[in-house]
This record gives sequence, C-alpha cells and structure tokens, in this order.
Amino acid sequence: MQTIDMAGEVRSGLGKGPARQLRMRGRIPAVIYSEGHSTPLSLDTREITRMLQTTSRGNTLIALHLKEGDRLAILRDARRDPITGTVLHADLFEVAMDRPITVRVPVVVTGTAAGVKAGGILQLTLREVYLRATPAQIPDGITVDVSMLGVNQSIHVRDLPVPTGVTFLSQGSQSVVSVASAISEAKLQAMLTTAPKEGAGPEVLTAKAEGAEAGAPAAKGDAKGGDAKAKPEAKKEGKK
Repeated sequence: MQTIDMAGEVRSGLGKGPARQLRMRGRIPAVIYSEGHSTPLSLDTREITRMLQTTSRGNTLIALHLKEGDRLAILRDARRDPITGTVLHADLFEVAMDRPITVRVPVVVTGTAAGVKAGGILQLTLREVYLRATPAQIPDGITVDVSMLGVNQSIHVRDLPVPTGVTFLSQGSQSVVSVASAISEAKLQAMLTTAPKEGAGPEVLTAKAEGAEAGAPAAKGDAKGGDAKAKPEAKKEGKK
C-alpha cells in the first residue's frame, strides 16, 4: 500500500468564517477521526489536490506530520466545489498498522484475452473490489490475467487471486471482466433496417390512444343513435 507524507496543523477555529480564511491562505479545513473522538486540522490545498490526482484515495496511507505528533491515516472523503472542482474539505480516518481496515482497491487487467483475438470485446464490469486487511498487507491493486478468457466467458470475484492476509468483501458472484461477442456487420444492418424510425413509436401509440378515446364514445353514440333511427323506419314500414 502506497504511503505519502503530508504536513498538517491542528486548528481551533470552527465554522464558515475560519474555514473561508483558511482557504484564502491556501489551506483547507479537515478532520481526522479515530476511535471515539475527532480532531480538526488544516491541510495544504496543493498537497491534498496532488494526492487526489496521482493516487487512489481509498488505498493510500497518509503519514500525517503534526506538531503534536505523527499520525497515520487514510482519506475517507474529499468535498469539492461543484463548479471549480477545488477541494473544500477533507475527512481522514486514523489507522494502526496492526489493525485491519476496509478499503477499495482497483482491478488491474493484464494480457490480451483469447476472445478479443477472436473478435470479441473486453468488458471491465468491476473496476474496484472491497477488501479487508491490515495497512501493510493491502495491495496497490488486484491483478487479473485475461489471456485465457474466451468469448462469452467471465472472471468473477471468486476467481481473483487472493493476496496473503486479504479478505475480499465484494460478492464472489460479481463479474469482474468478460468478453462479449461482437455484433456482425450483417446483424447490425438487419437491426438498423428493422428498427422503428425515430419518433414512430410515440406517434403510433398516440394515434391508437386518441382513436380509442374518440372511438369508444362514438361507438356508444352510434349504437344508441342507430336504435333510435331504426325504430322510426320500422314504424314507417308498418304504416305502409
């Protein structure tokens, strides 16, 4: 598991005003949570931004250097400005090297699938897996060799190699990567030929609905009207 160094400061000012002043100084408010308590901190905006751009936040250890003493943590959440994307706040979770934690680890695909060579399409359906392990045993990624994967075949979580000391928490039946058969040119052309024209469906449905609504009352009216007209005609014939 990758470890990065980051300097931090314990902050005393809480609320929107002090947080705004921190951001003006190029720092962001943060909180580090541990068992039973939390500590408000401030971190350098550039350092936390660089970390988010170059590492996977869920499985990166942060060696946090404070005046009060060093602490080991992982980044649990980072809130960004929805418009500028600037990091506004960070939540850290303190960890110990001898205690297992739950993290997300990326899936790394290697090799060229036999099914792809045969014309199939490789589909990565699960990009991260949840696992539990001590920080020292958490891998940077779970490597999956797809060389022997044929068309219409899949690799599931239960098929993944399990590193020492690691327990997978993702469901074993979940598909991780598969090879789908490619659609032939003839089949694609047939689908395009038989497919309804754009807008045809809604128009047909509308026409049917309007016809049903208009036709139902008319049918009732015609039936009543027909009976009414039929009786006078019958009387005339009787008179004759």
